Amino acid sequence: MSAPPRRLDVPHPDTVFDAGWLALRRPADTAARADRLNRLAHDWLCSRVGRPLRLIDLGSGSGANPHYLAPRLPGPQHWQLVDHDPALLELAQGSCGALCDGDGRQVGVDTLLRALHMLAEDDFAGSDLVSASALIDLVDEGWLVRFADACADAGCAVLITLSVDGHWAIDDGEAADPDDAFVRTAFNAHQQRHKGAGAGDGAVRTSGPALGARAAPRLATLLEAQGYRVTLADSPWLLHTDDAGQRALAAALLDGWRGAAAEQCPHAAARIEAWHARRQLALARDSTRIEVGHFDLYAEPGVRT
Repeated sequence: MSAPPRRLDVPHPDTVFDAGWLALRRPADTAARADRLNRLAHDWLCSRVGRPLRLIDLGSGSGANPHYLAPRLPGPQHWQLVDHDPALLELAQGSCGALCDGDGRQVGVDTLLRALHMLAEDDFAGSDLVSASALIDLVDEGWLVRFADACADAGCAVLITLSVDGHWAIDDGEAADPDDAFVRTAFNAHQQRHKGAGAGDGAVRTSGPALGARAAPRLATLLEAQGYRVTLADSPWLLHTDDAGQRALAAALLDGWRGAAAEQCPHAAARIEAWHARRQLALARDSTRIEVGHFDLYAEPGVRT
């Protein structure tokens, strides 16, 4: 990855997440993860012990990803948390400082305040694993290409979790709502707008459209071309409205889907509002279930082709 000037631009609003949202989604993220990929990462890192393992977490937010991974991976571990939000980075550093690895040793933690598009080609040098959660669906093709190249140059493993796959479904025990497909299509199109989280070119940031649901399969293809052995796994959220926390997350999702669909299709605002009202009524039933599809991806270096 080329190194643009070391400054932070104002991030696109679609790439800014507050601590409340991150806390709300955290239990669903934890339940959804594909545990077999953790085991693959564990085994890879076990082959590299003998020195502190260098682990990099991109878009760390409040630190949920290291919180989940650290006790499931061998040590000793040293984490570098990377994010463009200084308040979240401070929160993450404080909470992750007490973490222990799978062998019971306290992990080391430092932070790097940096936007995604400002990552340099040597930032992963010496790393054993680069991880991220709910991140790569925000970036463009150019960023993903440079990311795959940088990981291959570093010879590190890659663990990218909870990337949207474009599927969601609401089951309230009744016939499917006729506008679910319309709102889902509009939302997925909105996910692939320009979000400013991709390539940086000099003082002017340029970005292609975000990859959205195409991100994880595309990264798999890019890493395989670099000789990586890649495993993709489904990691869906399975939400039940008889649980108060999951109902709150489902309500936030409905609001987000409505807002994105209305931005994408302003001519259909009334239709989208009517859909939202019907689906809010569905959330009032304890028997409603919502599935939101995601991919987890794990890759480790093999023989380059």
